[in-house]
Formats: sequence, structure tokens, C-alpha cells
Amino acid sequence: MRRFVLAFLVLLATPALMGGGQLAPRRHLDISDADRAALNGISLYLNSIATMKGNFIQIGPSGGVDQGAFYIAKPGRVRFVYDPPSPTLIVADGRTVAVANKRLNTVDRYPLSETPLELVLGNDIDLRHNSALVSIQHQPGAVIIGVRTNDSMTRANISLVFSEPQYELRQWSVIDNQGLTTTVALRDVTPGVALAPSLFVLPDRNPFARRAQE
Repeated sequence: MRRFVLAFLVLLATPALMGGGQLAPRRHLDISDADRAALNGISLYLNSIATMKGNFIQIGPSGGVDQGAFYIAKPGRVRFVYDPPSPTLIVADGRTVAVANKRLNTVDRYPLSETPLELVLGNDIDLRHNSALVSIQHQPGAVIIGVRTNDSMTRANISLVFSEPQYELRQWSVIDNQGLTTTVALRDVTPGVALAPSLFVLPDRNPFARRAQE
């Protein structure tokens, strides 16, 4: 499960998701008219999302499977809830990302600015002009976008899969520093839903210990 959390945070930290900060060097990627149309369609789709909920399935490098539910609300709010026996909860409230672990009785927090959520939660995405994009592939019913998380890399270490022609996000895969791949697939996705603000309230620093004392 720790690998899933790392994969999720790596996805959030990719320069393709960033709205500011240092940009990766300009890529030398030739794109066709079909590529350009796909990137434009994907950007329009991502920009159109205000809220979203659904379920996810994670497949680790060894074939282990974890799953749960996710909730997204722009700008900057997300909640990933993992099914038992996983101890993990990830919540972002627009300023901070918190990763709670019931088993370890910990809550780690990170500034949202250090784990940008621009790809999922941004309102002005333009993948056609994003310098972190290093590849685009068309497969039957799908478009696969490869992006890099390091400006010195020449190869993608994250791939994002969108349906075609609807251009909806279906899954992402992350290759870690050891060359191992973790894949997260989304299912039962429903956009435009009403979500309670309480979903995006950060967990307390030590919520599980307090709960045990009640």
C-alpha cells in the first residue's frame, strides 16, 4: 500500500500537473493533427470537470491489488479512501495534502504547492503546450500520454490513459526509481456530483489515537 501512496503522490508531483514553478525544457516532439486534436479534447475535458467521484483499483508491481473510492472538487480538493485492510487515507483541502495511516497512527502533511494537482484539478489546462509531455500514442478506443517528472529525463515515467473519442481519464501508471510499475485504474466515475465539504477536511494529526480514547 505504501507503493500506492507514493505512486499517487508522484502523479501529483509531475511537472505535467504543475501550474507554476520551473518548467521542464521545451520538448522536441512532433505531433500530428490527430495528436493535436486529442490533446485539445483532453484539455477541454479536464477543464470541464468541477466535481467527480468514483472508485479505483491499484495493481502493484508484484500483482497485489488494493481498491477504494475517490472524490475530487476543484480547486485543489481530493479524497482517496482505501478499503480495509488498508490503513490509508489521503485528503487535500486546497492548501495541504494529508496522508493518514491508521496502522502507524500517523498523519503526514505536505504543502499543496509541493504536490501540485493541476492536471486533475486545474481550470486552465493546455496539454498541447506542456513541455513535460514526451509521447502520445493512439490505440483502439484510447489515447496514452507519456509525461516525465524530472526535467533531465528524456523518457516518460508516468503514462495517462484516456478513452477516445470521449477523452475521459481511465488510468495512470507510474514507474518508480527501481523500474517497477504501479497502475491505478478508475471505474464508476461520475462527474458533476454534489460533494459535502466535510469530505475535504484534513484529518487530525493523531485522529486514530483520539478515537481510541473516546
